[in-house]
Amino acid sequence: MNHDYEVAIVGGGHNALVAACYLAQAGKKVIVLEKNKEFGGATKSVYAFEGIGAKLSRYSYLVALFPDQIKEDLNLEFETLSRTVSSYTPSGNTGILINRIYDKESSDSIAAFTSNREDSDAWERFYQRIGEVARLLAPTMLEPLKNEDEIRSLLGDELWDEFVAQPLQVTLNKYFKDDLVKGIVLTDGLIGTFASATEKLSNICFLYHLIGNGTGEWRVPKGGMGKLVEALLQRAKSLGVELRNGTEVTSVESSSDGVNIKLKTNEELRCKILLSGAAPKVLERLTGIKAPTFRDGSQVKMNMVLKRLPKLKSGMDPKKAFAGTFHIDESFKQLEMAYHQAKSGEIPDVIPSEMYCHTLTDPSILSESMQAAGNHTLTLFALHTPASLFDRDHDLVKAEVSKRILAGLNRYLAEPIEDVILNDALGKPCIEVKTPQELEAEIDLPRGNIFHRDLAWPWRTQSEQGKWGVETTDDRIFVAGAGATRGGGVSGIAGHNSAMAALERLAKSN
Repeated sequence: MNHDYEVAIVGGGHNALVAACYLAQAGKKVIVLEKNKEFGGATKSVYAFEGIGAKLSRYSYLVALFPDQIKEDLNLEFETLSRTVSSYTPSGNTGILINRIYDKESSDSIAAFTSNREDSDAWERFYQRIGEVARLLAPTMLEPLKNEDEIRSLLGDELWDEFVAQPLQVTLNKYFKDDLVKGIVLTDGLIGTFASATEKLSNICFLYHLIGNGTGEWRVPKGGMGKLVEALLQRAKSLGVELRNGTEVTSVESSSDGVNIKLKTNEELRCKILLSGAAPKVLERLTGIKAPTFRDGSQVKMNMVLKRLPKLKSGMDPKKAFAGTFHIDESFKQLEMAYHQAKSGEIPDVIPSEMYCHTLTDPSILSESMQAAGNHTLTLFALHTPASLFDRDHDLVKAEVSKRILAGLNRYLAEPIEDVILNDALGKPCIEVKTPQELEAEIDLPRGNIFHRDLAWPWRTQSEQGKWGVETTDDRIFVAGAGATRGGGVSGIAGHNSAMAALERLAKSN
């Protein structure tokens, strides 16, 4: 077989572009095939509202897992900014404020809410413990997969038991007494994951949310998430990567001497190695390689542009309350109740959600006139709203879910959020809602699952996962997207690891 390319990459999300850059940097001839008009997938930024100069990170919005090493290896011009506030959680006419650096104000806030120092002291101990896990585990994410015994030895038995062996619920009950405090911690085990705190899937999700770069800090992408895409595209072009958008792959056939790719245009391309930045379910459709089973995506995403930030019943300064993660109805009991109601096929009576204001940390995504007017953006992520809820009557359920989410937010505001939402040039409110089904239709997230599949432990378990966690049953085809082991979140890790696997396979064939 005459090969047009050494490596072809299907899908043009951030992982695919990371892989392309590493391979081209190693001197390989690479092509990236993206079916949509724009590259970036879930990491692109858009002007979502007619005549409104706000460039929103429509699907993904914060960065924690993207390793500094990838940025340095590829000389990417991409900056992230720290938030001063980690979270604010209203409850009635009061609330809990946690600063990014846990300080006296944070400790006093928990103590005032719970009327004792037990949970405020436990908070510090707990996050010191998970911080140690992050410090030890993060460096392994860009290395060949270690096995379970190696990771257990690395972490030690106590950390292993607390964060891996026992359900997250057990660990939370060990440290904390207050229901709301437990819920604030638990949310990191649930974002994008339809699970109970009694299930190990919440442990896995929790690790992914807390280990990024060895610190777990979630940072704001300066200029919006699309700036990461721009930086990767610029680097890929400088390295000679061929980038083809508006190019849909219809089938892939692998043989002993290469991979043949058929396009919707009836064109055919040939390569030695194929990487898939698409979800494993999409790869299954193209190749027949069986995708792992997975749960429904379980989130509704809302983007809003505001005239100004709303006032809170608690009296907390909105610039502090919305600077970090604003937790809405996320006590432990509320989270578990919502999960069980959704699992039984009911829309949760109270839908837990969380939001943050990008423009308090980074106003650059707004036009100068909007900045001067005091406009802001809000991004909301609702939990325990699986795709199955919307299968019966999508639009009707979407309207009801949206109504309940906004009602939940309004319970803590001194003025309805609807009163401060800006209108676009057509007079329509600047609010958009994305269901799991819409995420699948727009950016190929199967059943709206933002991780492409259920997250897996970031090490080799008893089921064989290959050297890099990107391998398939075909030794010429690798997973380069979020569906890889260690692929979840805006991380680029799967892109790096698939490139390493491809380079090793190419070296073997030469």
